[in-house]
Parts: sequence; structure tokens; C-alpha cells
Amino acid sequence: MIVTFSTARYSDIMLFGDIAKQMLHLMGHSGTIPGAILAADVPAALQRLQQGITGAPSPAATADDAETEQATHIDLKTRALPLVELLQSAISNNSDVLWK
Repeated sequence: MIVTFSTARYSDIMLFGDIAKQMLHLMGHSGTIPGAILAADVPAALQRLQQGITGAPSPAATADDAETEQATHIDLKTRALPLVELLQSAISNNSDVLWK
């Protein structure tokens, strides 16, 4: 499943369902899809998300990973960056954030 996040005056962000739900939980949301955060609540959601990704452990690389070119680990902070930017744009534009 793909979850698409959107807000006014910013490009849509698409995340895989499991990652999207993880981000939603970090923002303090139930993880229900579809859903929305009202413009007034976006700053608090962004703050919770940033706190959550700061404390998230990075995946440890193994010896097998070094040998396998296809083994790519993307940490949560990197995965969250497009969503963080979308939330910052929503704050700047006083816009709601929607996902479906």
C-alpha cells in the first residue's frame, strides 16, 4: 500500500504504508488512513515527529551488507525528511495536511 501526504502549495509525498503508519504514530496520530491534521495542529505534529526520529536507532550494517550491493538501509531520519519538509511548508502556508 502507498500512502500519499498532501498540503497546499507543496508536492505530494508518497510513502510505503508501513513507513507512513510509523511516521503517523510518531506524530501522535492513530495511524488511520485516510486522515488529516488541521493547520493549527501541524506544528505540534512536526515537533513530535522530529523528536521521534531523533531518538530512533540507525540500522546496523552487517558484513553481508557490505558484500551485497542491493542491501540498502535507509534510516528513519532520512525517510522522514520529505515529510518533515511537507509539514514545514504546511506551517508556513497555514494549511491542513491530508493523507490517503
